[in-house]
This record gives sequence, structure tokens and C-alpha cells, in this order.
Amino acid sequence: MKTERAADLVIGLDSSTTGCKALALDRRGRVVARAARFIPLSSPRPNWYEQDPEDWWTAARRALRLVARSVGPERVVALAVSNQRETFAALGKNGRAIRPAIVWLDERCQDEVGAFADAVGRRRIMTITGKPASQSPVVYRLAWMKKHEPKLFTRAAVFCDVHAYLAWKLTGVFKTSWASADPFGLFDLREKRWSPVILQTLGLPADRLPETFAPGSVLGAVSPAAARACGLAAGTIVAAGGGDGQAAGLGVNALSGERAYLNLGTAVVAGVFGAACRTDTAFRTLTACADSGYYFECSLRAGTFAIDWLVRNTFGLDPKTDPGVYRRLENGARRIAPGCDGLFHLPYLCGVMNPYWDIDARGAFTGISSAHGRFHLYRAVLEGIAFEQALALRAVERATGEPVRELVAIGGGTANRLWLGILADVTGKTIRLAAETEASALGAGIAAAMAAGWFPGFKQAGKAMTGVKAAVLPDPKNRNIYRPLLEKYASIYPGLKGGKTRVSGDRTR
Repeated sequence: MKTERAADLVIGLDSSTTGCKALALDRRGRVVARAARFIPLSSPRPNWYEQDPEDWWTAARRALRLVARSVGPERVVALAVSNQRETFAALGKNGRAIRPAIVWLDERCQDEVGAFADAVGRRRIMTITGKPASQSPVVYRLAWMKKHEPKLFTRAAVFCDVHAYLAWKLTGVFKTSWASADPFGLFDLREKRWSPVILQTLGLPADRLPETFAPGSVLGAVSPAAARACGLAAGTIVAAGGGDGQAAGLGVNALSGERAYLNLGTAVVAGVFGAACRTDTAFRTLTACADSGYYFECSLRAGTFAIDWLVRNTFGLDPKTDPGVYRRLENGARRIAPGCDGLFHLPYLCGVMNPYWDIDARGAFTGISSAHGRFHLYRAVLEGIAFEQALALRAVERATGEPVRELVAIGGGTANRLWLGILADVTGKTIRLAAETEASALGAGIAAAMAAGWFPGFKQAGKAMTGVKAAVLPDPKNRNIYRPLLEKYASIYPGLKGGKTRVSGDRTR
């Protein structure tokens, strides 16, 4: 006779830009089962990026089905979602997309950024949302849609993030987390609601946006139809998770200012936790996936993207046909002294967010001579990204008054141990590796555990369900070499722009 097992697991579902990952987790954060499915991404025009929202659901339900089949649906008490941020879908009254979803990578709204930010007031919009004017927040792409696709803008019954879309598919209601609504650039950080001021400027009623809830809140239950689609039991709790960056912060237990998360992915993103809401042009402020608090986040759009660009477009090498190329480059770059014999790289291939907020900025190599070779160029890219992180973290520390002591690294770049060492030497921080590489999915799982009542608070949950492993410490000798080089690096962008720049200073509390 078959016996029913107690519901002793939660699922963290991370719907990222190119794939959906599902982790089944126990109370200690141990992964009992995992699955992943691909999400297509299209680019109909240069610098335009779109997806079919139905593909988000297809990948999610298939990943969920695989995990549920592995552990048994009766064991899963709750699930929560972490999602790619600053991506939105426009849906009709029947819930179907009336146009492809516009993805965070998209750059079509450049002309709308300045005009809309000026209409609200640049300082005012930053104070409300925590986001300096840039093309990243959804609000500017909504302004683009209203201008260029007015009929579709009017026809849309709801504009939703990926989290809200998956919550609707699972429960039948459009609900999302504060930490997922926040990156829209329409959300009031302090009031925790859609901003009436920004909505009025946009001409968008709040009832065309999802309801918002605190991370860890119960949003609803898996419907019978969704249960059949994804293999879970009907009635399973669906909880509010958060944007993938904030969820990753929770997934590495970065819930104090001393520990920051560092995602070494296509973009390099670092986030420092703070209890009080502060805004500054040196970073963007985001609602934490926690009981309370915020993340002060720094983002470089070209992280491993810059490395891949160098290898493919400059060196003419293809890692698919030559899988040892990165190891050879890493070994060769180890033989180059810190500072690359005077060679610097400015990693602004995709423009720059903090601290300059200049989408027209471009990458550069400076100090190049005939003595420099392939390994110099490769190491210079690694060092340039590290210099950028050091400056960004220094700006956050100045704004908060609290030193960051260690960075927990996640993402594909953690495989590059030379890079980890350079990051430690340049920033002066200890670099630790997360025990679970899928930190965003783990963070979502922790939010599900909160909804299930497993822990009294997020700090207790984070402590119980996360862990770190190997540490990379700064080398004192290299640290002394990099200190003056960091100041030289800091002068490169202002010099190329003619000195007419400002790092920060536009701040509020």
C-alpha cells in the first residue's frame, strides 16, 4: 500500500532571460531535485529584444513537471518565482499577449528617456523609484509604446512583469512581489505602491497593473488546470518571490551591509543591503527580497559579454569548436604582471549605467603599445571590470557609511579563478563562492519557505538555507600595486568625455 509523504519541500522557480530553472529544496536549503528549460529570445531589429510570454510559461511548467515527477507532487508545500527584471508583457482582456514582450536588453526607448524623466522631474523620479533616468526601467519602454503603438497601448488590459504572468498562469490572478514590481520604474520605494505621480504622467491607471505584495506573502494556490499542466498538486501555495537580482541577494544571505552579492554574468551586478531607503546617482535602489530593507545595486552591462566579445570578435576564436581557449587565455594572463604593463580597458561596450548613466558611452583600450599582446588584452578586460566594481562599491560605502567586507560571487564568471583573484586584489574584499550556484532560484525557494511558515523571518531563513564555500583573499602585494592604478582608471572616462562628468552627489534619503 502506498503511503503519502508529508509536504516537506519548497520550489524556487527562476525565470531568467534565456531559461527557467526549478529547484526543490528542503528546510536546510539542500537541493533534492532540479530541472531547467530553455526560453527563446528574438531580435527583430538591431538592439530590439523580444519574447513570447507563452514561452515563459512553457519553460516553467516543463521544469516544474520534471521536478514534481522526481520528488512527488505531494511533497511540495509552496513555490515562489524569481524573474528577469525590467521585462514586461502587454496582455489583452483574455490574458493573451497583444504584442511580444519587450525584454530588459532592449534599447528602443532611448529617445523617450530624457523627455519622460524631464516631464516627471529627474530628481523626483529618482527619489520615488530609486532609479536614475536610463533605458533600463520599464516605464520608458511603456512611454515608447504609448508614442509608437498607441492603439496597442490603449488596448492592453494589463501590463505585467514575468513574475505576475507566471503567478496568473499558476493561480488565475495577476499578483506580483514588491521586489518584482520595483524594477518597472513606476513603483514608489517608500510607499510600496504604484506611484500616482508617475502613472499620471504616463496616462496609465493603476488597475492595468498587477497587485503588489511583500516578498514571502501567499498570493494564491495552484489551480486545478495549472496542476495538470505542471504536475504539482492543486492547492500548492504560490508565494511572492522577487526580481532575480534581489532574490540572488537572499540566496547568498546578503542581508547585512557587510556582505554583498556579485553576479559575474553577461552583466556584472553587485548589490549591498541597507535598512534605510537611500537614493544616489552612484547606484540604483531596489526593494529587497526580505522582510524589509533595500539593495543599493551597481550594474555593468558588459561583464562576461565583454570577455566573449574579445575572444570571438577580436581574437577570432570560437569556444564551441575550441573549448580550451579560455583556459589557455587564463594561463597566459597569469604570467602578465598586475596592471598589464600600463594597458587599461574601459568596459563600456554597451554604454554605462552607474555612475555616469551614459548609454552612448563606449569601450576603450588605453595605453596600448607594441609590447602588448593577446594575453595583455585579455587580462586588461578582467582588470577593467574589477576596477569598475571597486569604484562602484566605494561609492556605495560612501553613501551608506558602512564598509563592505566580503562579496559572494555567483554566475558563470566564477569559473575563472584568475578573475576572482583580480577582483579580490582590486577591491580589497574577500571573495566567497556561493554553495548553490543558482542563487536566484534558491532565493525564490526561501521566499516560498517563508510563505509555508517554516521560519519566523527572512534572516533566519537565509541563515538556515544558504551557505558559502571557498574564499579568495586579497594579495597584499597586488593590492598595493592596484591602489594607484585604480585612481588612474577612474580618470579615463572623464578624460575621454572632456572632464564634463559627475560620479555622484544627487542623493536623497
